[in-house]
This record gives sequence, C-alpha cells and structure tokens, in this order.
Amino acid sequence: MKLYLISDNIDTQMGLRLAGIDGVVVHGEEETSEALEAAMERRDIGIILMTPVAMSKCEALVKKYKLERATPLITEIPDRHGDSDVTASISRYLKEAVGV
Repeated sequence: MKLYLISDNIDTQMGLRLAGIDGVVVHGEEETSEALEAAMERRDIGIILMTPVAMSKCEALVKKYKLERATPLITEIPDRHGDSDVTASISRYLKEAVGV
C-alpha cells in the first residue's frame, strides 16, 4: 500500500516526492474534492496525506470518508504554512474524536 499526498503547495509535494511519495497539488475546493475522491477510489493507496489548507477546502468530504470508510486512512500533515503548535493540534484531534 502506498502513501499519497494532496497538497496546496508545490514545496510540500517536492519534499515528499524526494521521499518517494507521489501526490498532486490542488487549488480551490472543487479541484481538492476531485483529487480526494480520485485517491479514495485507488486500491493501491493506503494512506492519504493532506496539508492543512487542502484539508480545510473539503472538510465535510474528509469527515464523510473518515466515518464511512476504513481505508485509505486520511491524515493531516503540517507544511510550511502550518500551525507549529503541536499541543493545539492534538487537542483539536481529541476534541473531534472524543467530543471532550
């Protein structure tokens, strides 16, 4: 199973490409949603990595897939524009997952 990146910037894509991870750079809500839907249909992808900006452009679709499908796993990765406060990110994930 492969990792796949959906990014809003070329820097993140180039960095992960150097590590052997394929992906796509998207702009806008429609293009991001289409890229996510296409990646979800590929059987060779096990984990979809998304930058915070890309994920924010299709949050409802991401939540829908996370609730309805076990694979591939969708996860957010930080990028150069990302929030450097790891504690806040973990707290937000816990709040979403547990509702606390």
